[in-house]
Amino acid sequence: MSDLTPADAELLAAADEVAARAYAPYSGFQVGAAVRARDGRVFAGCNVENAAYPLTSCAERTALSRAVAEAGLGPGDIEAIAITASPCGGCRQWLTEFRLERVLYRRADGSVALSTPAALLPDTFRV
Repeated sequence: MSDLTPADAELLAAADEVAARAYAPYSGFQVGAAVRARDGRVFAGCNVENAAYPLTSCAERTALSRAVAEAGLGPGDIEAIAITASPCGGCRQWLTEFRLERVLYRRADGSVALSTPAALLPDTFRV
């Protein structure tokens, strides 16, 4: 992908690394995500499944939650996220609410897509 910056490549590598630690005994689908704060700090997270599937925590939400819990970051403080898979609808709302500018994710064919939350979730409601 030509628009991928060196910082984006590093973020995607962090997502790949944390994906290997995912707890995915039901789907077998390990997902990693890494967010980059405006000050350069990176927070990573992976999916953690539960037998009651709606209680599963997606990698994107885990990474964003870590940024909130560990550093007190909130909407507008995080500029980018890299994800090892396309984000689900619920996570797309999280990306919108946190006002990220760049969303990188790996497609099923292995290529990397660069998008924005607005492109991933058009006509979303805002709070």
